[in-house]
Amino acid sequence: MSAPSTFDLRPLTTSALALAAGLVLLAAGLAAAGHDPAAALGAMWRGAFGSWYAFTSATLLRATPLIVIGLGFALALRGGALNIGAEGQFYAGAIAATWAAFQLGALPAPLAIPLTWLAALAGGALWVLVPVVLKRRFGVLEVISTLLLNFVAEALVSLMVQGPMQEPAGIYPQSAPIPAAARLPLLPGTRLHAGFLVALALAAAMAFLLARTVWGFRLRAAGAAPRAAELIGRVDAGRFAGVALLASGAIAGLAGALEVSGVSYALYQNLSPGYGFTAIAVALLARGHPLGIVASGILFGALEAGAGAMQREAGVPSVTVYVVEAVVILAVLLADARGRSTPAVAGA
Repeated sequence: MSAPSTFDLRPLTTSALALAAGLVLLAAGLAAAGHDPAAALGAMWRGAFGSWYAFTSATLLRATPLIVIGLGFALALRGGALNIGAEGQFYAGAIAATWAAFQLGALPAPLAIPLTWLAALAGGALWVLVPVVLKRRFGVLEVISTLLLNFVAEALVSLMVQGPMQEPAGIYPQSAPIPAAARLPLLPGTRLHAGFLVALALAAAMAFLLARTVWGFRLRAAGAAPRAAELIGRVDAGRFAGVALLASGAIAGLAGALEVSGVSYALYQNLSPGYGFTAIAVALLARGHPLGIVASGILFGALEAGAGAMQREAGVPSVTVYVVEAVVILAVLLADARGRSTPAVAGA
């Protein structure tokens, strides 16, 4: 019988190689398009890590919603559900948080901020409740229902900021600024808000929940082998998938609250530049591990921050950074598919 294996470095190696391949492909594409790859990649590095201000106010600021939403996506995935609607749940949480902030603005900050978060958690969970009911009652795939609700959420934000939640002057399609009591404190000298600490705490709590609790073990068992979990462990796999999906929506809603209370201070259209979809890549790169999601979230935050600097300094369109993200996703998925298709060798 073989000895227990130590920490497996293969997923980390695969992710690192995927990132390197993406950067190499990006450099080749920039050269083919007539740009200076060294200048462009240098601008990307400076925009993401060039200074303490750039790292905190650009990289970590963009990483915060990616980490939070990525954790929610990973939790649903561990439970056997595929939540593609985090973008819509993000917006639902942002709407709920904005409304709550206006109602609670007279309270002191230690009360107003947590209550605003609770409203956002409820908003995100309620937004994914319909897909949960459809899945449990009628067998509708959550991939379809959660994805379609993204468009409904975007339309709802447009309706709110041009209707009942529009700023008093009625000129701009956005809400009025939220009260100061509902705003998150900032790291001195930066734009980074306390929501980043919330993201770290959430990652630590989720890592403990999945690895050290009976509920976490049952959730992982239900997601990995639902039929076996039901027959052997008497685990209701469908129920666990529904709970995981609800929790995933609530966490995405919390990300919406953090964005409103820590960055924009108001609700407006296009509040998210696609956080709900980029966070899927963040979770996949980390193989769903909560602490790994923190690292991959910071990496993707750096790519997003560096893309803006690359466009400003080198004249390279910021969308080219999606080449790196796409290569990373494809490489990780291919590596996982190859690993599943490789026959296991039985130990003596």
